[in-house]
Amino acid sequence: MTTRDRILVLGGVGLAIVVNLALIWGPTLASVGLSLTDWDGISAINVVGGENYHDLAAEYPPFWSAVTNNVLWLLFLGLIATPFGLFCAVLLDRKLRFSRVYQSALYTPVVLSLAVVGFIAQLVYSSDYGVLNAVTGLSADWLGDPSLNIWVVMVAAGWRHVGYVMIIYLAGLKAVDGSLKEAAAIDGANEAQTFFRVVFPALRPVNVIVLVITVIEALRAFDIVYAINKGRNGLELLSVLVTENIVGEASRIGFGSAIATVLLVISLGFIVTYLSQLFREER
Repeated sequence: MTTRDRILVLGGVGLAIVVNLALIWGPTLASVGLSLTDWDGISAINVVGGENYHDLAAEYPPFWSAVTNNVLWLLFLGLIATPFGLFCAVLLDRKLRFSRVYQSALYTPVVLSLAVVGFIAQLVYSSDYGVLNAVTGLSADWLGDPSLNIWVVMVAAGWRHVGYVMIIYLAGLKAVDGSLKEAAAIDGANEAQTFFRVVFPALRPVNVIVLVITVIEALRAFDIVYAINKGRNGLELLSVLVTENIVGEASRIGFGSAIATVLLVISLGFIVTYLSQLFREER
């Protein structure tokens, strides 16, 4: 490369690094540091060490409720929504009639934000004007009952997640070598055996990506529950607790940063797994 090329490359890379440090790693490390303080955003910063984490585990009941809901969210997306997205991808890969129409219908929710999905869920599940109660004649309080609302909200979130997973798996299925399926058919394998013993193992890189995306979607869930009832009355999530403590009336920035740090540590485990897989494929 010429000197001009080197300057342009270094300038582009340097700008990207500066932006990354300023907008991502700077706030991230600041949150980790603030989690060791009791700062309220106004008074002087006082270091309290691990006190916030102790209070979080022992004296803050919403934390465990949020952890439970996040785990339920992860299990629902991982065991129901994701397999259903794979199932839809397999059906569409068979070149069904009107497959483009089905694909568009399933993918449409992906272009909507979870906040919009939350507003749609209110139209469907509201006890006063909801479509579900009007059609079935029921009078259930789907969004107000803590024993029901987490499940119906997960169904709404899963509606969007299915289309996302379907597109990823559909692209992966298109990339599977057709000769593998032909060889399996010659060996006498039926369609189910061919899929689970040949095709699905060949999708291993895609499976890792989908797994990481599913985990991240479950951990960062926020918009939909906040749009419905601000993440209260049975819809507590870790991301909501972070928001309530940092930017809410509580102004417990140090305590909220501790919750954010816990969420970060959990997320990093899956992100590192994804990056390791990605770098291994490149090598």
